[in-house]
Amino acid sequence: MAKRKTPIAPVEDESGIPDPRETSALIGQGAALANAACAIRSGKAPQGWLIVGPEGVGKATFAYRIARYLLRYGATDAGPKDLSLPANDPVFQQIAAGGHPGLLLLKRGTNPDTGKMMTVLGVAEIRKLAGFFGMTSGAGGWRVAIVDTADEMNDAAANALLKALEEPPSRAMLILLANAPGRLLPTIRSRCRRLDLRPLSDADLLQALATQLPDMDEAERVSLAKLAGGSIGAALTLAGDDGLALAAEADRLLDRMMAPDIGATLALAEKLSRMNDGTNRFGTFLIDALAAHIRARAMQGGRTLDRWTALLEQFKRSFVRTDALHLDPRQTVISAARGLSTVARRSGAL
Repeated sequence: MAKRKTPIAPVEDESGIPDPRETSALIGQGAALANAACAIRSGKAPQGWLIVGPEGVGKATFAYRIARYLLRYGATDAGPKDLSLPANDPVFQQIAAGGHPGLLLLKRGTNPDTGKMMTVLGVAEIRKLAGFFGMTSGAGGWRVAIVDTADEMNDAAANALLKALEEPPSRAMLILLANAPGRLLPTIRSRCRRLDLRPLSDADLLQALATQLPDMDEAERVSLAKLAGGSIGAALTLAGDDGLALAAEADRLLDRMMAPDIGATLALAEKLSRMNDGTNRFGTFLIDALAAHIRARAMQGGRTLDRWTALLEQFKRSFVRTDALHLDPRQTVISAARGLSTVARRSGAL
């Protein structure tokens, strides 16, 4: 696997994705940035932003850019039109170090009993807003809170957040990030100004990958871009955790649907069982690839695809169940290969 270019700032974890607190580059979101910059620099910034978009397209990076500008210049036109700050700016450095008193990040915590990430963003986190916004503002007079991500809140947390939006203090901004905004209360959505971030274009994604993965073969970067669905975060994750290899395994399983290779399938299952989250990620690739085959055949018209769509739904259930219950992946993968073979014999290969 190609080495990744050493970033200016350290990364947050082992995924290879730069920490958005330390990231100055915002890729392919010019329209949303112009919208936000116009509102902030004109002094008409809303007290609540809702930044929406698929996972990995830069929502957190966007939020930190807004936060840095406000904590440096306030809602004025004193700073750059693109809301950027240089990496050597004291505000930039304070935020990168996680030590700026005017910024609060709220996100899912770790369960102290299991050591695993909580499945929801709870009310205890959201209640921190009251104390934070009640503090005397520091230098620059602004306070900014980022909720990452708001669509992970439980009901109690959502109600607590709504109260904060209903009674906003002056010179304060609440920035909500959401992968699935439809999960939020309508009253929360109505009190925020929405910014939609789009999946990156192929050109933007390939340009970003060329910067982040300069030693990777161009054909591999093209394959990453195809799999990532416009998400630089997804592309970097795939590059660092055998994603391309797992996607290729999914394609091979589909290619062999008429005559499954049981030995190769067993070897694949053994490999997945030794990988962290391997079965779940392989299942995602297999489901996406099968769905793409079904769509392509549907566009050609002709015979019914009912058996194939039923198998697709079966795959979704079986891989989720295997991951959730920590079942042996061998049976799941073998069953998937047999299911493909059975439907292909009855309905014809895709």
